[in-house]
Amino acid sequence: MEDLELSSKYEISRVAEYILEHNFKRVALQFPDELLKDSTGVVSLLRKELLSNDVKDIGLYVMADTTYGSCCVDEVGASHINADCVIHYGHTCLSATSKLPAFFVFGKASINASNCAKHLCNYALSSTKPVVVLFGLEYGHAIQDVIEASMIEKSLSGLKFESELLFANVMSQFMIPSTSFETNGSGTDDGDCGDTPRRAYRIGGLCWSLEEGRNMEDYSLFWIGPDNSAFANCVLTFNGCEIVRYDATENVLLTDTSQQRRILKRRYFLVEKAKDAGIVGILVGTLGVAGYLSMIHQIKEMVTKAGKKAYTLVMGRPNPSKLANFAECDVFIYISCAQTALWDSKDFLAPVITPFEAILAFNRGSEWTGKYVMEFQDLVAPTPIGIENGQEARYSFFLGGYIEDHDLQDINKEDEDGALALANMTQTALQKHGNGLKDMVKGTAKSGAEFFASRSFQGLDINSNSNAPERFIIGRTGKASGYDRETSEH
Repeated sequence: MEDLELSSKYEISRVAEYILEHNFKRVALQFPDELLKDSTGVVSLLRKELLSNDVKDIGLYVMADTTYGSCCVDEVGASHINADCVIHYGHTCLSATSKLPAFFVFGKASINASNCAKHLCNYALSSTKPVVVLFGLEYGHAIQDVIEASMIEKSLSGLKFESELLFANVMSQFMIPSTSFETNGSGTDDGDCGDTPRRAYRIGGLCWSLEEGRNMEDYSLFWIGPDNSAFANCVLTFNGCEIVRYDATENVLLTDTSQQRRILKRRYFLVEKAKDAGIVGILVGTLGVAGYLSMIHQIKEMVTKAGKKAYTLVMGRPNPSKLANFAECDVFIYISCAQTALWDSKDFLAPVITPFEAILAFNRGSEWTGKYVMEFQDLVAPTPIGIENGQEARYSFFLGGYIEDHDLQDINKEDEDGALALANMTQTALQKHGNGLKDMVKGTAKSGAEFFASRSFQGLDINSNSNAPERFIIGRTGKASGYDRETSEH
């Protein structure tokens, strides 16, 4: 790629201007894997741009292999080099950061504006509702061209459609750290989006306003971009709207979104399955999105009060092998940004659900209404009702009968007397042996100690006749618990 093209795609001048304006000295450049090939060229051009302004003492550091999803700002990686800010390249969810300021370079994906406008006008002509136009952030640079092409297409073809066209706007290209627990995504608020004091909607870095008295169900959605996590977020959040997608790569309009809508049925299934969980793992899927600590505390409190045992786990990006190490967990709650929250957990030992689904599963007063919330910032985990007052047993669709949730007194016993209570609980767990691994995992096991006591692999075999460590000859072959022709020296 030539320097001129590279400079335009990665907005070298604007990035340099942002760095100089804020007097940053240590700058982290975050690239997703697919853009790493351009990282050296970007650094070279950016350094030349800074030198042209007589600035030589700015350190540029390339970051790759992000701690969690590449769509979020990797504040953990940036902290390793004490960065003053992060320049984020490529696809992003624009989730609010908690510590570092960030500048986002979305990229400039190619699009045939006239072809897109033609499909948009034809769809608006057939729609009985006003149309909201949403798009992937990589197409934000061409939206004004699509708007102008739509006006030309309408006038030249003589199309007469009553429905209006409402185009979303990109919220901002830079971000200031936020420590408040505010909405920044799929929720709604009563603030402004632009200069019009109307009800504002926000999702995935886009914002738009609707006329007073109107809801999103009164509109159809026209999405410009690929079938990715941002589109899935849109489909689930606005599942009450008719949605079509324009594929800018193939220049075709796709009206069948049944595949995405089937996700809702799967998510409802997981909610019902989670209700029968006894041990819950809370997976930390972000260490940078604003408000994640508050949500972890809220979810943990809600799960505990619902009569479940909760463990908080930090492991980076989850996969079936990692989660299989925690087989005692019946369900995992993944707390992350909206675009990495959904996991197809068919290959996992236990299902992985979102905080919104956890609220539906563990709060007796919650019911599935069809509304779906992806951003955890839009949620406030309610206090479960009825369990403390001895509410009647709950019906389980999977067990085919009424069951009672674990007793709170036993679940929270370890919190009453601290370490002593925990030791007694562990000793009791070790004395209780069920009918095998399956019973311990899906049956009455209430702690990790009770589950691990039933595992066949116990680690190294240690001589229980003496507390002193044994000395073994080194250099043998075989298993660590007993090498071939191994002898001990006393």
